[in-house]
Amino acid sequence: MNTKNPPISTQKDKFTLPSTVHYLNCATRSPLSKKAEQAGYEAVRRDTNPFGLRPDDFFSGALQVRSLFSQLINNRSAGGAAIRTPDPERIAIIPSVSYGMAVVARNLSGKPGIRAGQKIVLVGDEFPSDVYAWDRVCTELGLHIVTVPMPDVFPKGALWNERLLDAIGPDTALVVVPPVHWMYGIRFDLEEIGRRAREVGAWLAIDGTQAIGALPFDLDAIQPDAVICAGYKWLMGPYSLGLAYFGPAFDDGIPLEEGWMNRLDSNQFHRLMDYQPVYRPKAYRYNVGEHSHFMQMPMLEAALTQLIEWQPARIQDYTKALMADAWPVLESLGCSLEPENGSRGRSHHLIGLWLPEHADPMAVQQALLAENVSVSVRSRAMRIAPHVYNEPEDVDALVRVISSSLGH
Repeated sequence: MNTKNPPISTQKDKFTLPSTVHYLNCATRSPLSKKAEQAGYEAVRRDTNPFGLRPDDFFSGALQVRSLFSQLINNRSAGGAAIRTPDPERIAIIPSVSYGMAVVARNLSGKPGIRAGQKIVLVGDEFPSDVYAWDRVCTELGLHIVTVPMPDVFPKGALWNERLLDAIGPDTALVVVPPVHWMYGIRFDLEEIGRRAREVGAWLAIDGTQAIGALPFDLDAIQPDAVICAGYKWLMGPYSLGLAYFGPAFDDGIPLEEGWMNRLDSNQFHRLMDYQPVYRPKAYRYNVGEHSHFMQMPMLEAALTQLIEWQPARIQDYTKALMADAWPVLESLGCSLEPENGSRGRSHHLIGLWLPEHADPMAVQQALLAENVSVSVRSRAMRIAPHVYNEPEDVDALVRVISSSLGH
């Protein structure tokens, strides 16, 4: 991503959020932009009259989205004269993170050198889709799960990263880690984790749902085996549509379903009865059935196009500046948050704010909702997730209500 462009200014005019709503909750679900909304309306109108629909139309929308996502995560393949271009063939259309993680689990038995007694390394308090996927495969292959919990002391990020790296050893089959923890906003040093995983021959699967689109992600530098991402949060697209990168380790793998579109020459409708044993190359076999998504795909395309224009690095800078004055005030009230510490500190688009011990997080959340301020509570942390549609008035409302709730 080019980070030399000027800072981004507020983009609130590109959304239809009411001025009376202070939506600091993109980590739960992103509002659709006006462009994505319009793309959805146009797609619905097209579907009212499918006359003239061509076979290639079943594939073209997904191809464009796969190309945009490749650009967003710096997924490139070597071309002539060492030119590296986006590699959309490594991107699959999926309905959910659980689907993508199930692909990883399904293919773990074919990983070279896999053996009973090895471990799958997870971070503590991870999202359920990144945990439930491994129970059955652990039973089948004789693997066991090692969970690295969040440290009890501040700062947490550097120590958590070190403990995670220490847990990855020669007996590790798979590491599952996000760029940013979904509850606490603490970052994980993916480049260092990727190097450690490669050193010991472990696969690295990344759930990028709570980071990709708002935080720069360099697949070329991290070199993971799989990156799985729901589309309705920081990709700012519609619900039940996501994207996944599957690296060379999955090129000859087993898909979850045998969709007809995933086979070679499947766009030649007049030959569909000539059953094709060969899959389309690379990650195409992992596409969910009916992955054309004629109404949703144009919305995701509009959202990804907008994100590439905004640039994740500029989104980070915007949210950092937006919240900068709030943190000292909230800390003076007894709240705690992870310090900035590069790739092992806090992110700026998703921040976990620990309330004082005497505070009831759910009561504070209800007080915020009463004033039209939307955030999430996860355990004892309040998850604050700003974006470029937020303005200082949203932050002022957040600070005012929290201060009042804490008796100040």
